[in-house]
Amino acid sequence: MDILKNSKPNILVIGDLMIDHYLWGSCERISPEAPVQVVDIANETTVLGGAGNVINNLITLGAKVSVSSVIGADENGYELKDMLKKIGVESNNIIIEDTRHTSKKSRVIAVSQQILRYDKESKNDISQDSQTKLIDSLHDIIDDYEIIILSDYGKGVLTQSICKKIISIANQKGVKVLVDPKGSDFSKYKGAYLLTPNKKEAILATGIEIKDSDSLEQALVKLKDMCDLNISLITLSEDGIATYDKEVEVFPTVAKEVFDVTGAGDTVIASIAFALSVGKSIQETAAFANLAAGVVVGKIGSATVSIDEIEEYEATLHKSTSDAHIKSFEEIDAVVKRSRANGKKIVFTNGCFDILHVGHVKYLQVAKSFGDILIVGLNSDASVSRLKGPTRPVNIAEDRAYLLAALEAVDFVVPFSEDTPYNLIKMIEPDTLVKGGDYKGKSVIGTEFAGELKLVDFVDGKSTTKTIQKIQGTTC
Repeated sequence: MDILKNSKPNILVIGDLMIDHYLWGSCERISPEAPVQVVDIANETTVLGGAGNVINNLITLGAKVSVSSVIGADENGYELKDMLKKIGVESNNIIIEDTRHTSKKSRVIAVSQQILRYDKESKNDISQDSQTKLIDSLHDIIDDYEIIILSDYGKGVLTQSICKKIISIANQKGVKVLVDPKGSDFSKYKGAYLLTPNKKEAILATGIEIKDSDSLEQALVKLKDMCDLNISLITLSEDGIATYDKEVEVFPTVAKEVFDVTGAGDTVIASIAFALSVGKSIQETAAFANLAAGVVVGKIGSATVSIDEIEEYEATLHKSTSDAHIKSFEEIDAVVKRSRANGKKIVFTNGCFDILHVGHVKYLQVAKSFGDILIVGLNSDASVSRLKGPTRPVNIAEDRAYLLAALEAVDFVVPFSEDTPYNLIKMIEPDTLVKGGDYKGKSVIGTEFAGELKLVDFVDGKSTTKTIQKIQGTTC
């Protein structure tokens, strides 16, 4: 992830901008006027939608983003430009068309469920004058970008003529064009680097019913040939992402919980563009996009994802190296804030964990069962020596941390240098603090910062001290 964290590629997004408007409330009664639910609205939020959600995802991943589009001269248009300005995206290449309605989609949400959506927008093709202005501006700015994303929501910006001209200009300049397509006719995207259709869209475009690996390959090959793509790709929802370059490869999904798939396609194309722009292979790119999608479908509403969130999510899947699970105080503070914002329950425990044994593992497995994320505070070498004596620890902190981080039950390990984890617990404020059963009736450091205290009995006869004694007793 380091190369991704330290990269800021320049990416241009062209497509249908819109506002996603959410009305959040509760529903406890049926209207006396008609058999419909009555939602009591508690608050409203607005976020960038459509191509704007692609932009949001690119920004949170760390890219430098510009946008070209056409919107209306209306209140929604002014609001949209202001939203772009707040995230640092200039609207110099956004064309205003007086007769258009800027797209705004309003969703009513009650008890985490979408009850209703209503839209206000234009769907007709943008005017010829707007098309000319958009292409003229592209000629002026294209040299600044590594990749162009065409985010087509079928609202009239990406016309047949516009798409063909953008792809032609980009190919002449050696700039990759990635397309999130719309509709059943993909001919307007011919010559793009890749498309990101979902399974349903791929079936409509190719006329091939995708029902097994053979039909999937046929559809991928047909897409590649039909649209003259460098790489053919189909997103398969819960089955992941399939690609075809020289052969078909399927990258399984890694989503653990699915709350809302709104905008997941935007996240996929944004993460693909980001990874490709920094030189990742298509295999690495597909795996990265799967992780990004796994994060956003666990959120409600059009969502974004950051590199840190992807790294943390990968750590919880235990598909990453142990190093990714070992965090500093500053890093774990950010992890906790993000996790808590996503409704995750934080569990904390601590110890020396000098010679890892079955008692440790079972203790940590029980600790993890109390919540979603288990953070383990680990005593430094100096603090272990002060607590256990000058002959301890047997294993240095780096080794102890690495072994702990490799356990499935452990999400993150945080080394600390003090004799107690008081400051670490104070910062984390865990929902559950876990200690060994030998603390029954005793004062436990940090309980004032925790939601609850849980005591877990140790496995009889299993301890680091007894392991050391056994080793010493059998040494010649």
